[in-house]
Amino acid sequence: MKVTDLLKNGILFLDGGMGTLLVERGLKVGEQSEEWNLTHPAIVREIHEAYFAAGANAVSANTFGVNAYKYDDETLEKLVFSAVDNAKAAREAFCDGAPRFIALDIGPSGKMLKPFGELDFEVAVENFKKLVRAGVKAGVDFVLVEKFNNLAETKAAVLAVKETCDLPLFVSNAYGEDGKLLSGTTPAAVANMLEGLGVDAIGCNCSFGPEKLLGVIKELLESSSLPVLFKPNAGLPCSVCGKTVYDVTAEDFASEVAVAVKMGAKIVGGCCGTTPEYIKALKSACKTAGKAAVKEKETVVSSFSHAVKIGGAPVLIGERINPTGKKAFKEAVLRRDYAYVLEEGVKEVKSGAKILDVNVGVPGSDEKEVLYNTVFNLQSVVDAPLCIDTSDPQALERALRIYVGKPMINSVNGKKESMQAVFPLAKKYGGVV
Repeated sequence: MKVTDLLKNGILFLDGGMGTLLVERGLKVGEQSEEWNLTHPAIVREIHEAYFAAGANAVSANTFGVNAYKYDDETLEKLVFSAVDNAKAAREAFCDGAPRFIALDIGPSGKMLKPFGELDFEVAVENFKKLVRAGVKAGVDFVLVEKFNNLAETKAAVLAVKETCDLPLFVSNAYGEDGKLLSGTTPAAVANMLEGLGVDAIGCNCSFGPEKLLGVIKELLESSSLPVLFKPNAGLPCSVCGKTVYDVTAEDFASEVAVAVKMGAKIVGGCCGTTPEYIKALKSACKTAGKAAVKEKETVVSSFSHAVKIGGAPVLIGERINPTGKKAFKEAVLRRDYAYVLEEGVKEVKSGAKILDVNVGVPGSDEKEVLYNTVFNLQSVVDAPLCIDTSDPQALERALRIYVGKPMINSVNGKKESMQAVFPLAKKYGGVV
């Protein structure tokens, strides 16, 4: 049985916080919680066992803080194997035959991707793959990518998982008080990109207590046909007599998450500040899931910030980033004058274009390089979704891979070789043809 099978007939209950309970058991400030997999394995096992006993169908291995920037390959694998072994030992303590699952928990790297930081996209993908390969070898049942607040790094992690294994993949992002990611991305844009990339569930976790995040859940349910995951904090932390406590009780937490379940959320658990007591209350409060509204099939494209629906009112697509009949543009492409090309895009958006077509195919120029760089840089100066316009499948894939959002693809014709080249790319990267 796969973890996704449980979603067919009911709610999937996840665990709650790990760090909260490790702190209660002596984890000190500055100490890496994942290293307790090796130094205090009995405590980690006890926490997993308590969550299973509280009613969780799945627990996350204590791997959230493990990444290739903190650990060499050997240490990374050792930490992942010990984390999964601890979760497996907790599962083996139950002999009732109920299905229980273990997730590889992948957290953000803490690094900013180019062009806003120093981290290259492909380096990020490869470093996430190291974690995924270790998790697969250790025997996890599914992968949970969680707490990411940047859409570019979210895509890097998703591609790393999809290109490494065929395990179910849940992706849950951390939204701010404005209902957007730190990168300014709306839930609809997140949902459309992730559904296009072929993940198995989307959601929201951490940040705040459940009540403040219900608007995000509503938008995710309206924007996607995928199961929606909700794993909020136990409210906000405060200090009482030198001890960190959270301001939402287990009972209030459960009743507020139950609202999301009635709205249609199918996967629930807790994040910071939650304990087995919270999961037990949640299991009691959420007997059955509500029926999410059936999402109409829509044609939607998105940028790193927002989604644009095709249908209803006309959508204006700017076509100025195109060399046809434009001598100055051709010359700019040949001399790699990206500032000139980007300025065309900025002018189009200011003039009302909702989507920008990007065509830089000029004889004598390396289209794979120029299209890649144009798409990469254009995303840092405009927020409109892009329509990637090329007849070169290799150039198309390079551009699709670096594009943060759900792109439009222009073009494909009815010839067999054209469809065989473009359709697999549209499926892998979630594009609209």
